[in-house]
Amino acid sequence: MRKLTLSKKILVVLLSSLAFTILFSFFFIHFLYSKLYLASIEESIVYQGKRTASHYHYGELSDEIIEKIQWYNVVSEYEVIVVDQLDDLSSYFPYKINYENLVDNEDRESLDKGAYIMKKGYVEELDREIIGAIFPIKGETGLIGFIYIYVPLAAIQDVFRESIPILLIVGILFFFILFLLLNRTWQSLFGPMQELQRLSTEVSKGNYGTRIETDREDEIGQLAKAFNSMSLSLEEQEKRKKEFTSNLVHELRTPLTYIGGYTHALKEKIYSSPEEARGYLTTIEKETVRLNKLINDLVELNHLQEDLYVLVEEPIVIAQIIWDTLDLFHIHMSEKELELKTDIEEDLILIGDSKRIQQVFYNIIDNAVKYSVDKGKLHIQLKSTGDYIEFKVTNEGIVIPENDLDRIGERFFRADKARNRTTGGTGLGLSIVKEIIRLHEGVFSIQSDTTGTTVTIRFVNKMKEGMNNENE
Repeated sequence: MRKLTLSKKILVVLLSSLAFTILFSFFFIHFLYSKLYLASIEESIVYQGKRTASHYHYGELSDEIIEKIQWYNVVSEYEVIVVDQLDDLSSYFPYKINYENLVDNEDRESLDKGAYIMKKGYVEELDREIIGAIFPIKGETGLIGFIYIYVPLAAIQDVFRESIPILLIVGILFFFILFLLLNRTWQSLFGPMQELQRLSTEVSKGNYGTRIETDREDEIGQLAKAFNSMSLSLEEQEKRKKEFTSNLVHELRTPLTYIGGYTHALKEKIYSSPEEARGYLTTIEKETVRLNKLINDLVELNHLQEDLYVLVEEPIVIAQIIWDTLDLFHIHMSEKELELKTDIEEDLILIGDSKRIQQVFYNIIDNAVKYSVDKGKLHIQLKSTGDYIEFKVTNEGIVIPENDLDRIGERFFRADKARNRTTGGTGLGLSIVKEIIRLHEGVFSIQSDTTGTTVTIRFVNKMKEGMNNENE
């Protein structure tokens, strides 16, 4: 059964159900025949036999009485035999039932005691099953005769002669409708499944552009929509994977080109002065540092995304970290003559990893300073909003296109395609930032328009949450 396909399994179930239905119908009809028809005949024979025999208790079995009984035999559906002696019964009914004598010694004992006996079975001469009963007739001095009432049973096909055509018509109509329903269900169920199997093979080959066209809302429709969603997701992932690989190659090619070129120049002594040679070495050193940073950032990002990094959580005076970070950019802000405006709530406490939180602030402020216009404004806010601590940085600088906003934070993605290696970094900073925020159960968002670009980070205020739980 395990090796059968789903369609064959369903076919086996349907055929089994059909066979069960036919068998059930047969046994049900047999039940009607044996339990209802035979039982009603037996009950009627017993009733008529007792009633007839009771009329002659303690009387005589005269010719007149026998004639009345014989008249009843003519007008009734039963065969009625009346005899004075039990041995005479074989003259009127010279047949065996189930190949045995009609009356045996045990039957005689029951009749002598005044009890009736049932006789039913197959009579070869009549080629029928019969059912009957022998009733003793009591007189003043004992038994004066016997009444044998029997009736040949109709065969089961005779009993249901009128019903069989109806059953056949209804059965044929039922199976025809069942066939149409099964055929439609088969096509409806396994048509999309076969198409899904074919397209899944295409997806396994790397063709992620396949889609299943459907307007169904049932389980098959939901499965098709899930497949389409999966294909779209895989297609986007493949696209981003290729883009990531391309960007990684680009990021590696530039420093490696510099290192290789200047190493060759030093090896072949292609320089005009010691100062020029030292310049080559300085460039090689910078590019080596850049490569190390790129590799370290990739490793760090991978650890964060795979949840391999464990946060060291502790209460953090978050305002102090912001001030300490701003001090690191004092020279850069002075060079660009930026106007700094701060709105910071000094008493806010955040439960988190101080090292990672400072890394978040450093990266956000670094980008805000780098891409601010000269003599622009830089606004930094820190405040409590409900159950959250909100950190917000706004600068006046490059407007990020709306289509790029959702991609901010992807590996190597740069909204400013023209920025050079000096300002561009590795292109992994915001990716790391977003992962750190995720680990802190925070939310990262960014908006950009002609008035400036705003990065907003919201952390759950666990200190306030804890106090609320204590009050409850």
